[in-house]
Amino acid sequence: MSPSSTAWMVLDAGHGASAGPVFVVLLALAGLGSAVVLGLALTALIQRRSRSYLLVTLALATLLARTAVAAMTLTGSVAAGPHHLLEHGFDVVMAALVVAVVYDARSVRKSVDSGDDPPIRSDGGGTPVESEVSREDEP
Repeated sequence: MSPSSTAWMVLDAGHGASAGPVFVVLLALAGLGSAVVLGLALTALIQRRSRSYLLVTLALATLLARTAVAAMTLTGSVAAGPHHLLEHGFDVVMAALVVAVVYDARSVRKSVDSGDDPPIRSDGGGTPVESEVSREDEP
């Protein structure tokens, strides 16, 4: 007893052809918020210049990229199929970058705890011992 082709029901009807003004405003706010957060992350990256800050900045950049894909879909530049593929691809990239940040931070901490030379912090700072020494040397 197999179902006939008329028995199948469409569960996802897709997106509507036109977006309402509320959606446009929300998309604009998402783009603005993502840009501000990315700018703050870039500022922190420039100050710290470390691998973990780079990875976090790239992960936050995927938020802005997702908003850009949504805006391009709204204007008709990107079709619904590629839109979903791109957005889910950015989700995977963001998750991978966050996992990489955690892995990087844990591996750096393990190397510092084991006494390997040179001790490097993933946030770009020195070890507490180096900080105390540099403060004692200052006039």
